[in-house]
Amino acid sequence: MNSTEILIDLAKRPGDAAEQLRGALTPELLNAHPHHDNSIAWLLWHAGREIDEQIVDLTGGESVWLAAGFAERFGLEVGAHEHGYGHTSEQARAVVVRDPELLLAYLSAAIDAQVKYVAGLDEEELGRIVDEGWEPPVTLAARLVSISVDAAEHVAQATYLTGMGPGAFED
Repeated sequence: MNSTEILIDLAKRPGDAAEQLRGALTPELLNAHPHHDNSIAWLLWHAGREIDEQIVDLTGGESVWLAAGFAERFGLEVGAHEHGYGHTSEQARAVVVRDPELLLAYLSAAIDAQVKYVAGLDEEELGRIVDEGWEPPVTLAARLVSISVDAAEHVAQATYLTGMGPGAFED
């Protein structure tokens, strides 16, 4: 297995975990708030958005959010490139999604875009510096790992909250 294959495997893991939520998510559960502002809907939306926007930053292409019409389908009052990082309590609570299938479809589409991008890379490209603002500077490979790990953490939080059930939440 080479580096690209490992990165593709890692990129797919958040989607595989999110698929386990299929059938368990209801509109009420998606939008409940477990003693903080990040609902399951926000966590899954953010996982997709952070993948999508960071891949766009690397490719210079158009986000799946816009190109595939997800922005319109979600109907959220968020900026075209907003992904939830730094959201205030009010902004996080404004991410209300009634359709779990839409969330899973978007996350899957964002992951597919990441996998397609990674599949076209070679070992030399993975060592390219993409961010000089850190010490040591961030390579493309490290950024791709970071994107996938962040998404996996947010999907894991959503999975945990789903297992708690709506009775454990307060608004």
